[in-house]
Amino acid sequence: MAPRNIVSQRSIPTDSTNNKASITSRFSLSTDRDVSIDGITLLSEVPGNVTLSPFTSTSHFPDTDSIPLHILKSVSSKSENGAFLGFSVKEPHDRILNPIGKFINRKFLSIFRFKTWWSTMWIGSSGSDLQMVTQLILLQVPELNSYVLIIPLIEGNFRSAIHPGANGDVILCVESGSTKVKGKTFSCSAYLHVGDNPYDIMREAFAAVRVHLGTFRLLEEKTPPKIVDKFGWCSWDAFYITVEPVGLWHGVKSFAENGFPPRFLIIDDGWQSINMDHEPPLDLTSLGSQMLCRLYRFKENEKFAKYQAGTMLRPNAPKFDQHKHDMKFKEMVALAEKKQIKQEGGDISSLPSRTIIEYLKEDEGVERGGLKALVSDLKDKFPGLDDVYVWHALCGAWGGVRPGTTQLDAKVTTAKLGGGLGKTMHDLGVDMIAEGGIGLVNPNQAADLFESMHSYLADVGVTGVKVAAIHTLEYVSEDHGGRVQLAKAYYDGLSKSLKKNFGGSGLIASMEQCNDFFFLATQQISMGRVGDNFWPEDPNGDPLGVYWLQGVHMIHCSYNSLWQGQFIQPDWDMFQSDHPCAEFHAGSRAICGGPVYIIDKVGHHNFDLLRKLVLPDGTILRCQHYALPTRDCLFENPLFDGKTLLKVWNLNKFTGVVGVFNCQGAGWYPKEHKLKTYPQSHKSKSGMVSPDDVEWEQKDSTAAYRNTEQFAVYIHKSDNMRLVKSKDHINITLQPYSCEIFTISPVHKLNEKCKFAPIGLENMFNSGGAIELLEYGCKEGLHDVKLKVKGTGKFLAYTSEKPVEIAMNGDKLQFEWSSNGILRFEVPWIGGELSNVHISIN
Repeated sequence: MAPRNIVSQRSIPTDSTNNKASITSRFSLSTDRDVSIDGITLLSEVPGNVTLSPFTSTSHFPDTDSIPLHILKSVSSKSENGAFLGFSVKEPHDRILNPIGKFINRKFLSIFRFKTWWSTMWIGSSGSDLQMVTQLILLQVPELNSYVLIIPLIEGNFRSAIHPGANGDVILCVESGSTKVKGKTFSCSAYLHVGDNPYDIMREAFAAVRVHLGTFRLLEEKTPPKIVDKFGWCSWDAFYITVEPVGLWHGVKSFAENGFPPRFLIIDDGWQSINMDHEPPLDLTSLGSQMLCRLYRFKENEKFAKYQAGTMLRPNAPKFDQHKHDMKFKEMVALAEKKQIKQEGGDISSLPSRTIIEYLKEDEGVERGGLKALVSDLKDKFPGLDDVYVWHALCGAWGGVRPGTTQLDAKVTTAKLGGGLGKTMHDLGVDMIAEGGIGLVNPNQAADLFESMHSYLADVGVTGVKVAAIHTLEYVSEDHGGRVQLAKAYYDGLSKSLKKNFGGSGLIASMEQCNDFFFLATQQISMGRVGDNFWPEDPNGDPLGVYWLQGVHMIHCSYNSLWQGQFIQPDWDMFQSDHPCAEFHAGSRAICGGPVYIIDKVGHHNFDLLRKLVLPDGTILRCQHYALPTRDCLFENPLFDGKTLLKVWNLNKFTGVVGVFNCQGAGWYPKEHKLKTYPQSHKSKSGMVSPDDVEWEQKDSTAAYRNTEQFAVYIHKSDNMRLVKSKDHINITLQPYSCEIFTISPVHKLNEKCKFAPIGLENMFNSGGAIELLEYGCKEGLHDVKLKVKGTGKFLAYTSEKPVEIAMNGDKLQFEWSSNGILRFEVPWIGGELSNVHISIN
């Protein structure tokens, strides 16, 4: 059936059409003040000032020409599945906490902000179980075999979030971020959507919100950065803020010389020209204190500026010793701590002056080349290095821009946390920003700020940026029209610069996990972090943190991807390849669907592990979707319920994959407002994996596999292949912070006696990602399986009959076949080209 009232007008029908059918909704608000879906109560005791409006009775973004027609059609065809909640109060306020009803004994999955920058999952069964600053609630409605999604929205100058109330109450918090911006009537502050598939409902609901707001674009409308299919290295853990050219060079070199050429490099915090307001323009910042510093020029700091073209290409180029560098860094930190103690007590004259760590010596009479020369030399020496990104904070530096040092109108603005953030986890960055304020560039010049930074970077060969500390904006919105208007000005400027300077996609968003970012910033931005930082150890000193923080990271990334993946390509962040939990991380990155990049110290690598992730040309076997929790994990707590293994699914072109991770042993403590260990859950756990765990229908190309009767399942670490029916289960037990990867391949019947299923490269975590083409045919009485294979290593398949012949790239190939159907043959590396394989079977 064609969607109503949309094809000719490119618009969503509203009540102005006088078409009663067009304003129906499956949601209703009864005279008894219950919000129901198809007669099933969701919220009871709804206050009298709360309103419910069908999707089609509400005004939406008027410029429908900017929305792809297929999205408009889809939203219109499902419009009865959506409705808006609003409310009104007697007096206008800048922040209003209004109950919208209560629910008890109904399981939910939610996403809440546990820090200013980061969000994570939480489950429960009552409105009182919710956490502060909740950004999404998925309710289970078993009475209808369905789910209902509640999404707080942007409305006008106000942004909404959900808070817990007493006795099951759900509180809608609507806030402007400025005491000068007040309101009292809201019609669309939250959106409700119903569906029978927990993954479809996310796509459908956020498509409806996209049509309603018109302030963002969905991931499907954008192109991710080129780095998404590649392997890279980030400088942070090797150098922290002491990053400089010599160490960077040797870092890239250590990978390239061992067969892992990075295709992208991220120069993290430490390259900018920053200082404190009372300091001369020198780069003498110690760790942590950089968060008090402001940007005073757009060019690189002295460490990078003094680089001279060709320095690192010479035979006598400066050497680098990571151990010695680390010792110098520890001395810097110790000196900074002593100065802090002495400052509190008075005299610091007896302490030595701060120094910076650098290894370059300038040749007299030779012109400085700076960052431009360094990037050029890196690309000359390492031709596979396609992209160089650099870090910067949204406001320029952590502390913004230093007034009077640039052409921009910057003013130090006091940072004030919003009411809901008071119960988030302690964070050093927040403390520092609250102490020093932000040198905020006038929002009228936000576009000039990004153009000034980015045009210079593009000119010197930088191809993208990692933008962090994004949600500092809400701290300083008091005098700028509130958080929504301030955010619009900055995000509009950022989007324009991204299009002009970095090809429209060269940006990784970080520290951005709040709904107003996704609703207001993602017109152009197409990739963002979906987890907190990778922490190699607990910064608060828990020795077990080296383990439990890794499980927490997995949970952040997988559950956040449910909603953030509608806007941006989920980025699961980097990790250290020689960390005690490196394999745990590597297994997840292999199937996450995003880029793979690591944060190793120079020379500290596990190349055997990296070979399971990275091909010899620095590309990866990337999945076709982004990894998400399986259905049986959605309303469970894989962190500390003592029973649940985290399972995530993803899709390749011709196979599915399920990753299983034992994350038990840590999590959120609501009473203490922090993450910490749950030692009673730090044990081995058992679970089950099934081909039905894969959501085949999430890609049209794999949807038909749902009807497959039999699957070949390869269990990577145990090196075991099994044939199972679609609903069969495979038992698994995992030790704490270990994982297993299951490649699941549909078995194809070639004839009555012969069956075939390709697994892929068994030496790679994402084995099935190697299969770029799969075709079945019959020629001269022989069944022919045609494959195109990316990568190199041992190819694994199931075939019930022994092949007559296997040819690769035109030549006959030796192969191994056993009576249990296991087929293996070697795929050579041919410079990154695909290998053509023909398997002939009687």
